[in-house]
Amino acid sequence: MEADSAAIDIPFLVSGRKRVGFSTLTRRKHSNAQQHRKGSPQLAKHLKIWELLAVGIGATIGAGVYVLVGTVARDKAGPSLSASFLIAGVAAALSAFCYAELASRCPSAGSAYHYAYLCVGEGIAWIIGWALILEYTVGGAAVARGISPNLAIFFGGSANLPGWLSRRLIPGTSIVCDPCAFLLVAAVTCLLSTGIRESAFVQTVMTAVNCSVLLFVIVVGSWLGFRNGWPGYNLAGGYMPFGVSGLLSGAATVFFAFIGFDAVASTAEEVKHPQRDLPIGIGLSLFICGSIYIVVSAVMVGIVPYYEMDLDTPMPTAFMKNGLHWAMYAVAAGAVAALSTALLGALLPQPRILMAMSRDGLLPPLFSKVNKATSVPVYSTVVTGFAAGCMAFLLNVDELSGMVSVGTLMAFSIVAVSILILRYVPPIEPLVLSAAPTQEVPFVKKKSGIPVHLKKEEHASPILSIFSESSIPEVDDDATSLSSSSSSNDLTMEDDSALQSGMPSSSRLALDDEKEKEERRRRYAACGISGVCIGVVLLSIATSATLLPSWLCWIMGVIGTSMLLVGSAILLLIDQDEGRHQFGQSGGFHCPGVPVLPILCIMVNVYLLANLGSVTWLRVSAWLVIGVFVYSFYGIHHSSLSKDLHTIM
Repeated sequence: MEADSAAIDIPFLVSGRKRVGFSTLTRRKHSNAQQHRKGSPQLAKHLKIWELLAVGIGATIGAGVYVLVGTVARDKAGPSLSASFLIAGVAAALSAFCYAELASRCPSAGSAYHYAYLCVGEGIAWIIGWALILEYTVGGAAVARGISPNLAIFFGGSANLPGWLSRRLIPGTSIVCDPCAFLLVAAVTCLLSTGIRESAFVQTVMTAVNCSVLLFVIVVGSWLGFRNGWPGYNLAGGYMPFGVSGLLSGAATVFFAFIGFDAVASTAEEVKHPQRDLPIGIGLSLFICGSIYIVVSAVMVGIVPYYEMDLDTPMPTAFMKNGLHWAMYAVAAGAVAALSTALLGALLPQPRILMAMSRDGLLPPLFSKVNKATSVPVYSTVVTGFAAGCMAFLLNVDELSGMVSVGTLMAFSIVAVSILILRYVPPIEPLVLSAAPTQEVPFVKKKSGIPVHLKKEEHASPILSIFSESSIPEVDDDATSLSSSSSSNDLTMEDDSALQSGMPSSSRLALDDEKEKEERRRRYAACGISGVCIGVVLLSIATSATLLPSWLCWIMGVIGTSMLLVGSAILLLIDQDEGRHQFGQSGGFHCPGVPVLPILCIMVNVYLLANLGSVTWLRVSAWLVIGVFVYSFYGIHHSSLSKDLHTIM
């Protein structure tokens, strides 16, 4: 049979044989693969919009706002602190739009790891999941270590804390243990193990306390400001004493105060109406948090000159300078509530990421076990809590806090890349099958209606394989066979050959021309997305590197800018793929401004990644190297994609 006559309206089937190579790293799973695996554990759907708001706001408004107001205002932004929060909020909204579309299309546990596995490939998904494990563990431990200093305010100082809560030095070592942090992590772990509904209720209560305290700060602070004439804005240096550079530097710092809304996406599988509630939960929680940040910062820099703000306790100090010493206790109560909600927000997503990775075979099956009574991955929750509790008890994690940002920024970046892939080169996935490699599997109709030739390859290759027939997957001849008795809708190669033999030659030529144009469009789109990603990385390194010679930075900057502009132009000029409408669940939220919005999102997050510092990257690299070994010796050989037959293109 001639190659041209073999073009038939059917998807590709992927062989179940195991091979380790580049195609293994770039293979992707079906968006509904979890639903097709019989006996796979499922989480109970209990969450509604109000619980999602509590999770999002509680995870975002941590204790950082009680400290960032002082440090950023005094050292970087001055009275323009609220403008810095506004810029940071707009930058965070870029990622929120991308998360909202993917969460509503693919409402399953795993968040950014899950989206990367669907759109980019298994290798990148593993790196994202492994980095998020580090982020949530270190982040949870860092939050827990901050509880005892705030509790000490109610006892009149750290020296008056009960012995079983106070920090103490382990004899013969330099380790300062924190039993209060360990107990807080243990309590939150027990709460998370009881069920998502109970956890969401407690999160709602604590978030309400935190928001009430911040509302108190706004109301009382505004009263002081109007009474005293807002002295913080009547300064010789004006609104931006540090200039535009200080404003933008402050925005880059406070951007991390918006991290947390992605916790909403991690609960996607437990939401009753995910397509409606997830976008609202993500967007509204970010809007509320941004509004609170902007108003609180505007009030605080107005009642006290920015250069007089205390770096450690800016809010209590500001009220004390205005004669309200009792306000210190209200602010401390808000800080304790914020720490509690932030800790719950840090420990909530990680068990679900572990569960998603275990479902996919990349981690041992123990992590995917769901308790029948509570509908919670208890084993993953306990392991997460134990690791975070031990770290909080024994280690001073302040020096590791920069590592928390790496996982989040990598996740934000890959989610934006996934949106571009979804819109321009989406996987075409009409069917998921689980079968032995030698089992007869019928071909089924393809949704897009564009015929594709059969080729030999083991797994579908995503955007990373842009030079291999526009990422179109192939099939082994000995891996599948055709069955003509499965359904009247099934098409075999003989059926299609008969159809095409009865076609007029002009129709066959038009069909071939349409197929060729689609393949060329996908190839251009893949090159455009790759050019944007590589260009942003080169440009960010060129503008941030301090150890590289200037001539090398200039070369990297020119090449990066050229690739970014050319890639963006390609994506702006070509059409988006019609197959994007069939990816995942239909309907739901659609990210606006594609491709401009995702490209801006990639630029912001990659630039922040490049500016985290060499020490942070050395520590993260060590963790990622461990992850590579775990994936190489376990995950790559136990991946469920080596067992399932996936219809992905």
